Amino acid sequence: MRRERFARGESGPEFHVAQLWESAALWEADAADAQEVGEDCTAELAALTTVLSLRWGGPAVLDLAGRLERVAMGLPVGPPLDLLCGVVPRLHSWRAGGRWVGIGAGQGGPELPYQVVVAIGAGAVPGG
Repeated sequence: MRRERFARGESGPEFHVAQLWESAALWEADAADAQEVGEDCTAELAALTTVLSLRWGGPAVLDLAGRLERVAMGLPVGPPLDLLCGVVPRLHSWRAGGRWVGIGAGQGGPELPYQVVVAIGAGAVPGG
């Protein structure tokens, strides 16, 4: 299976990434409105983390800053972390059977929408 994009995510060999929540673009938002949207995004992530932690225990948290630096330098980063690191600074992940489930929230740039994303993959969390 090769990587395929769809309206709200991307799939590839042994992984799927999907957008669960997205704000409006912030091109013309003032600072107070942008901050409020950021707080809404953080609240969405916190609620999902709480629900998933009730089911699977506390998450492992993977900092993706190093992966973003590698991408910026043109160095390889494996999927799906190559997709996630441009939007999500940290990935909260759990093991569920032979798969991992990760969620994160962030913004690809100061005027872009905030997003909450989920990633599901086979085996161990990549880079975890």
